[in-house]
Amino acid sequence: MKISTKLAQIGNRQDPTGAISFPIYHSATFAHPGFEQSTGFDYSRTKNPTRQVLENAIADLEEGTRGYAFSSGMGAITTILALFSQGDHLLVTEDPYGGTYRILQEVFQDFGLETSFVDTSDLEAIRKAIKPNTKSVFVETPTNPLMKIADLRGISTICQENNLLHIVDNTFLTPYLQKPLTLGADMVIHSGTKYLGGHNDVVSGLVVVKGEELAARFGRLQNTLGATLGPQDSWLMIRGMKTLALRMKAQEENAHKIAQWLLNHPAITKVYYPGLKDHPGNELQLQQAKGFGAMISFRVKDRELIPKILSSLKTISYAESLGGVESLITYPATQTHGDIPEEVRENLGVDRSLLRLSVGIEDVEDLIDDLEQAFNK
Repeated sequence: MKISTKLAQIGNRQDPTGAISFPIYHSATFAHPGFEQSTGFDYSRTKNPTRQVLENAIADLEEGTRGYAFSSGMGAITTILALFSQGDHLLVTEDPYGGTYRILQEVFQDFGLETSFVDTSDLEAIRKAIKPNTKSVFVETPTNPLMKIADLRGISTICQENNLLHIVDNTFLTPYLQKPLTLGADMVIHSGTKYLGGHNDVVSGLVVVKGEELAARFGRLQNTLGATLGPQDSWLMIRGMKTLALRMKAQEENAHKIAQWLLNHPAITKVYYPGLKDHPGNELQLQQAKGFGAMISFRVKDRELIPKILSSLKTISYAESLGGVESLITYPATQTHGDIPEEVRENLGVDRSLLRLSVGIEDVEDLIDDLEQAFNK
């Protein structure tokens, strides 16, 4: 079955009432049919029928063993990090989402978890950074916000050779465009708030695990830590994912056109979009994914113009987050990556000339016109 069909059919034919839209089971607890008997549902933190439909769906879409839904992407990351112990060492993409950087440096560092941030688009840099206590390579691809592409097959080989857990943040591309588990990864994480939900109306995190042993261990952590997604939000995720294929097609088409337009604009000095032929990860992306997504970052020639640009936009909203049907523009230096020390940010290229655009499903001519008038005011 094609993935677009799987998406549209999430939850259908799964409720005993015959409901096409799987119901929201707003129940904290479930009655036992008899002494020491269970329907399979006892308490909603552990298992809820609506959340189970979502978790089964994301596991199927990512071709993994089991899926898990969390109250946020950070709740999902926190639970993943609970797999590790004091003294363990992790290799993490050098320009990750700011929340990932913050929790590693401000929370888990105090628990004795050691982190090295490396350029995960460079396989040799990964090999050189491995220590005797290294336990995992945590990759974003494309990276946020510089759109670097990691070789997932190559990293999987390194992880297998060194007995490391290979974790991939697949938020930007979703299983519609990229399936890291089929390329050798062990775990996939999503901020479900973004493309999977797709409508800027629900906060969630999703994880998919490959392998029964790891799935059982991670499932126990999910239940124990308790950052699970509620039934109402699970239903919103299901509803949003049904249209993922249509949305991603439209958003990627718009992104290609906007990236090409930005390339030729005199106010812009650099465009970061993997779909451009001169992007260093373009060919690799074609080998491991079905597309390039709809995230674009670009540099403004005169950074002093950025406040004027952001306040002049009329269709594109100046807001955090990404992946929804509405186009959003973000200033990473003070928003998504504001918690990363300025010196670190500047060295990575996440400086005060950089803007990040999440392209929505609006008419692309309206989006280009909006950028044009904002650049020229």
